Amino acid sequence: MYPPVRQWFNQHFRDAQYEHLLAELHRHFPGALDFRVAETPIFIEESFWEQLETAGNEIVNIITHPQFLQQMEAAIPERYRLPGEPPHPAFLQIDFALVKNDESGTIEPRLIELQGFPTLYCFQHLLGQTYQHVYQLPDTFTYLVPPFTAQTYLQALREIILGKHAPENVVLLDLFPHRQKTRIDFYCTQHHFGVTPVCFTEIHHQNGRLYYQRKGQRIPIHRIYSRIIFDEVEARGISVPHFWKTPLEVEWIGHPNWYFKLSKYALPFIQNPCCPRTYFLSDISSTTIELEKFVLKPLFSFAGSGVQLDLTPATLQAIGDPHHYILQEKVQYAPLIQTPAGAAKVECRLMYLWKDHPQLATSLVRLSRGKMMGVDFNRSRQWVGSTIAFRVPTA
Repeated sequence: MYPPVRQWFNQHFRDAQYEHLLAELHRHFPGALDFRVAETPIFIEESFWEQLETAGNEIVNIITHPQFLQQMEAAIPERYRLPGEPPHPAFLQIDFALVKNDESGTIEPRLIELQGFPTLYCFQHLLGQTYQHVYQLPDTFTYLVPPFTAQTYLQALREIILGKHAPENVVLLDLFPHRQKTRIDFYCTQHHFGVTPVCFTEIHHQNGRLYYQRKGQRIPIHRIYSRIIFDEVEARGISVPHFWKTPLEVEWIGHPNWYFKLSKYALPFIQNPCCPRTYFLSDISSTTIELEKFVLKPLFSFAGSGVQLDLTPATLQAIGDPHHYILQEKVQYAPLIQTPAGAAKVECRLMYLWKDHPQLATSLVRLSRGKMMGVDFNRSRQWVGSTIAFRVPTA
C-alpha cells in the first residue's frame, strides 16, 4: 500500500525467490506447511500503520470495559465453561478489512472479527524473518511492532506460554494437532519453547491432575497452551473429556472461556465507526433488513467455515438455531496490493500479547482476489494467501 516500495518489490521479484522462500519454510519444518503463503508481504507506510493502531486501541478500550466484559459472560456455553478463568486473555487478535472510503478516497480499516484465542504467533515470526532474509528487505522494514525485537518478542512469548514451569510440564493442546493445517505453528512453538503438541483425547486424569505420555513415560501437566477450536470438536462429534469441568491443578494459557467471550459474539455489542452493523440473527427479521447487504456467519467457526454471502429469506429460515449466528454488514474490500497477477484485497490481523496490558506485537495478513478472504479459498491462485505486514518508514 506504499506505492514506491510496492513498485520496487514487483520490479525485482523473481519466481526463484518465492521458491527459495517456500524451501526455507519447509527446511525448518518439512511437510508441515499446509496452507498457501503469498509471494509477497505487504508494505504499510507509518501514517497508515498509526491509523491501524489507533483503530485497534479503540477496540481494545471498548472490550476491556467492565460492563462490556459482563455482557460477554453469556457467550460461554455451559457445557464448555471452565473454572480458573484469568481476568484477561493472554492473546488478542483484531481483524480489519481494508476498504476505500467512497467520499474521501482514503483507505480505512473495518472491523471483521475478534479473537481472544492464540493464532500463529511463532510462525508469523518465522515468516517475517524469512521474507526479510530471502528478499533482502532493509532492516528499517519491520514486521515486529517497536519496542519488540526478535529477542524480546520470543522472550515475551516464552514468559506467557511457559509461565514459571518447565517446558515438559507445559503442553500445546488441540484436537489431533499433527493433522491441523496450522501445525507448522505448533512445531515452531515446540522448537522455541520445548512444549509438546498433545491431543486432548490423549490426556489422562487422576485425582485432579492431568498427564500425557511421552516416550513411554507419564508426564504431569502443570500448564496448558490451549489451541482448541470447539466448532471443530462439535463438527467431529467428539465428546468433551469427562474431566473438563472438574477443578484441576493446572493453569490455562489461552483459557477456553476467552475463546468464546472475545469472538464474533462480541461484534453486535461494539459501537465504533470502524465496526460494520452487526446483529444476532435471533434479533432480526428477514423482512426488516436488506439481506443483500449482509453476510451470515456462525459465531464460533474459523477460517470462513459456514459463512454465507448470498442470502435469501429461505436461507435464514433454514437456520436451526439463530442464536448461534450473526448478520454482519458486508464491506467492500479494496483491491489495494498491485501484483503481477492483478490487484489483491487485504485483511490485516493485529496480534497482541497481553501480560500486564494488551501490547501490539505483529500482524497476520490475508491477500485474496476472490469472494472470500480465507487461505483455503485462494489455494489455486497466485499472489494471494497468508502473509505479514512490514511497516515502512517514510521520508
